[in-house]
Amino acid sequence: MEGILALDRELDVGLLDRVVQTFYMGAGAEQQEAQRVLTQFQAHQDAWMQADAILEKAEFPQTKYIALSILDRLITTRWKMLPKEQRLGIRNFIVAVLIKNSADETSLQQQKTYLNKLDLTLVQILKQEWPHNWPNFIPEIVQASKTNLSLCENNMIILRLLSEEIFDYSAEQMTQNKTKNLKNQMCGEFAEIFQLCSQVLERAQKPSLIKATLETLLRFLSWIPLGYIFETAITEQITSRFLTVPAFRNVTMECLTEIAGLTSQPQYNNKFVSMFQLVMTAVNSMLPLQTDFREAYEESSSNEQDFIQNLALFLTTFFSSHLRPLETPENQEILLVAHSYLLNISRINEREIFKICLEYWGRLVSQLYEEMQQLPMSEMNPLLNLSSPTSLISSNPAMLANLPLRKHIYKDVLSTLRLVMIENMVKPEEVLIVENDEGEIVREFVKETDTITLYKSMREVLVYLTHLDVIDTEIVMTEKLARIVVGTEWSWNNLNTLCWAIGSISGAMNEEMEKRFLVNVIKDLLGLCEMKRGKDNKAVVASNIMYVVGQYPRFLKAHWKFLKTVINKLFEFMHEYHEGVQDMACDTFIKIAQKCRRHFVAHQVGEEEPFINEIIRNLPKTTEDLTAQQTHTFYEACGHMISAQPQKQIQERLIFELMSLPNQAWDSVVAQAAQNAQILGDPQIVKTLANVLKTNVAACTSIGTGFYPQIMKNYVDMLGLYKVVSGLISEVVAVQGNIATKTPHVRGLRTIKKEVLKLVDAYISHAEELDLVSHTLIAPLFEAVLLDYFNNVPDARDAEVLNLITTIVNQLSELLTDKIPLVLDAVFGCTLEMISKDFSEYPEHRASFFQLLRAINLNCFPALLNIPAPQFKLVINSIVWSFKHVSRDIQETGLNILLELINNMANSGPDVSNIFFQNYYIALLQDILYVLTDSDHKSGFKLQSLILARLFFLVESSQITVPLYDPTQFPSDMNNQLFLRQYIMNLLSSAFPHLQPMQIQEFVQTVLALNQDHPKFKLALRDFLIQLKEFGGDNADLYLEEKEQELAAQQKAQMEKAMTVPGMIKPVDMPTMEEEEL
Repeated sequence: MEGILALDRELDVGLLDRVVQTFYMGAGAEQQEAQRVLTQFQAHQDAWMQADAILEKAEFPQTKYIALSILDRLITTRWKMLPKEQRLGIRNFIVAVLIKNSADETSLQQQKTYLNKLDLTLVQILKQEWPHNWPNFIPEIVQASKTNLSLCENNMIILRLLSEEIFDYSAEQMTQNKTKNLKNQMCGEFAEIFQLCSQVLERAQKPSLIKATLETLLRFLSWIPLGYIFETAITEQITSRFLTVPAFRNVTMECLTEIAGLTSQPQYNNKFVSMFQLVMTAVNSMLPLQTDFREAYEESSSNEQDFIQNLALFLTTFFSSHLRPLETPENQEILLVAHSYLLNISRINEREIFKICLEYWGRLVSQLYEEMQQLPMSEMNPLLNLSSPTSLISSNPAMLANLPLRKHIYKDVLSTLRLVMIENMVKPEEVLIVENDEGEIVREFVKETDTITLYKSMREVLVYLTHLDVIDTEIVMTEKLARIVVGTEWSWNNLNTLCWAIGSISGAMNEEMEKRFLVNVIKDLLGLCEMKRGKDNKAVVASNIMYVVGQYPRFLKAHWKFLKTVINKLFEFMHEYHEGVQDMACDTFIKIAQKCRRHFVAHQVGEEEPFINEIIRNLPKTTEDLTAQQTHTFYEACGHMISAQPQKQIQERLIFELMSLPNQAWDSVVAQAAQNAQILGDPQIVKTLANVLKTNVAACTSIGTGFYPQIMKNYVDMLGLYKVVSGLISEVVAVQGNIATKTPHVRGLRTIKKEVLKLVDAYISHAEELDLVSHTLIAPLFEAVLLDYFNNVPDARDAEVLNLITTIVNQLSELLTDKIPLVLDAVFGCTLEMISKDFSEYPEHRASFFQLLRAINLNCFPALLNIPAPQFKLVINSIVWSFKHVSRDIQETGLNILLELINNMANSGPDVSNIFFQNYYIALLQDILYVLTDSDHKSGFKLQSLILARLFFLVESSQITVPLYDPTQFPSDMNNQLFLRQYIMNLLSSAFPHLQPMQIQEFVQTVLALNQDHPKFKLALRDFLIQLKEFGGDNADLYLEEKEQELAAQQKAQMEKAMTVPGMIKPVDMPTMEEEEL
């Protein structure tokens, strides 16, 4: 095998074939050896010189593919370094091989994969050579296509690939100028290409050539001038000749969809309408409107199913861009027929097709709603002095009947759409009970992100549909519920989808209508729960009752008796053992507690006492059938209620009563442990303590700063227990070794420690009296925790210690500065030792360690200036190590720490900053340039560029006043600015020898000059990185910041818009109103 590596003599292509075959078809050691040799062969810088021999003589197809991949690497990384003659030779050779293998039909079909790879190689050459060094490429390929049908078919593929490279994939693979030049050239020479495509589509009879041409045309349609489409016969040609032919109808419909998505001047409206009419006539002949689409889809071939999906895409795309011209009286008939097609397609049981339709329905109902909102209601009826007429319009659709609104055109479409949405409604994330594949009702454990996203979109459509005609919405829903109750449409799925739809329109009706509607719905559901027999049936009805009531906090807040009834019904469900019912009851309880908390602590009219008193009094009985986790949820819900009690004395009494049971258990065990610590060897005792602590954490999380009396009651005992448990763990580890940390007993003891830490963390993160926290909690906590962490074996150290210290640092800020050296001595060195051996061990400690470091730098920076120099150097090394990490989260944390540290140092005065930068500037610059040019760290590009710009600014603005170089090694006229330029150029030249010196010099001058213009600075960096060979692959991460900003802007705009539409934001997601803070 080694013989193929001797590239100083003629390559034995036969041997290479055998090595490749061994790699692909062999096994064991022989295959591994073949892989090693092939990897070395491909990596050799002269391997490309053997490509012609391999392509001409190799018998095994994969051998030829390897030769082409070697050539591709050469073209993308070293092309400009080759002499002109060699570049021309490679180009001509690839063209000759292409012609040879595509000149006849047999070769074209047999060599399809090989030809496709050759085509891609030619396109890579074109990106380098065309147009400057190959100006006649387009005329040559067009002319060659006219000589031979097989050649023409492959040339179409080349043109398609070239279009894709320039117009679809260029942003992340080519520099801005190069992309712009290629686009201009392609547009300028398109006339010849279009003429060729037209001739083929008009005259050709060969199916594969027609299909290849349509696929190529499809790629052109998004960027060619509209004149080529509407001032020629191309649309009529492809519609009349190919749309009804099964072999071509899918790609033809894709072409028509691409055209439908183009926006244009009004002068082309008639052309778009004519095209639409032609398409719908053809569609009706293939798929009559009366067809049962759902059944037809199930029985269709994959090709026919693709056509229905493509039809959905065509209709939704056309409507999204050209709906208004179809709404004129003369076009309304075809408009409504087309919408009926879309409604039928929406009923198909295929989620991806439904999502296509749903996106358009969402856009349509949103536009119709916005038109309604533009009405000058006060002018129409001066008696209606309304600040927001939405609810009145929604509840009185008759008011709008005589107005020229677009929604009237779609009245029947929207009514059918309401039913389609209800029947297709997917499960909201609050519903925990599902039907499994065996038809059983079970608890769902994994939430489907896709279903949650789909629910949100469907919910928006239903809210808009409710506003457009609330009466029709109510009729559709109540009639369907009536049919379910009497049994004609009873099924789990029908009840589920209807109730999910009812829950989704919360807030879209006015309060009076919502009250009438909801009372009837809940009454029917409660009756259904009594009427149905069988645990599964009852579980389904129960889950729907809980979901619906949980979605209407406004109604519950306004109707105390009903709220109390609902809560008592939830308490009943907490005793129901059917899988998922108790979970859902607890989840609904906490949701209602959050949104209606003030009502539970207020003394309601007609009641003897606030309801919270009764809830706490009956708590033991209510929770007796719940699991520990469900009980914690119950305590957290009660905590939300108690947090709404404004009188401190009453709040303290309520906390005392709420925590009575856990405190009794705690006091009993602590008293026993004080007498005999050995009882902590009893697993049941350990479990009890952990459960009590978790209950405290749950209550503290919701009560917040008011939890202080409860935490202080047990604080000394908690920390004492922490020390005792630590001692027990150390004893076991001393006897059994590290393996002891994995035993159930030690894991149970560690749970106690972790819950103590979590409880203190939960309180401090909510605390408001920070001086009190600093003086009463911190010293005894550090005394119990820090030394214990330092002395423990690594496997017994809890990451929660680091999390807690991070919370304390963030909350107390400068109040903790004097204690930072103590903290660092205890946790810094020993944790760094744990996580620095590799990139994977102790992942929780790793993430927490860097979060702590960031918190200290942000909040207690002066403390870092006072630690010993060796320890400070370790801090810097750990920061560098973090942003070189393979984990994106840790990279990002490390880069943030470095940027914030550089800013802190720069703002600390010259005495501090000069020493820091003199010691670390060059090393940090080198490390940032390393990760910037390393393909494994592309995701950090945004922060890397910010740091680099900041470092450059500090030198260019002369803020660093000491030399960053050794003055004894340079001439006297050297300065930091000149040194930085030379240093970066030398560093890049040695790292990337394939780059020209002028290229590097221009880049360095550009980025140094742009250090204060970050957008342009990033663009210059990107262009440079794309030129590097390491960045020849996927460069999407270089655009991560723009994508994140775009997404954030979209989400903000969506939220602002949703806030203006009653019911659009789920009650649980609504910002808490002021009255809820009372």
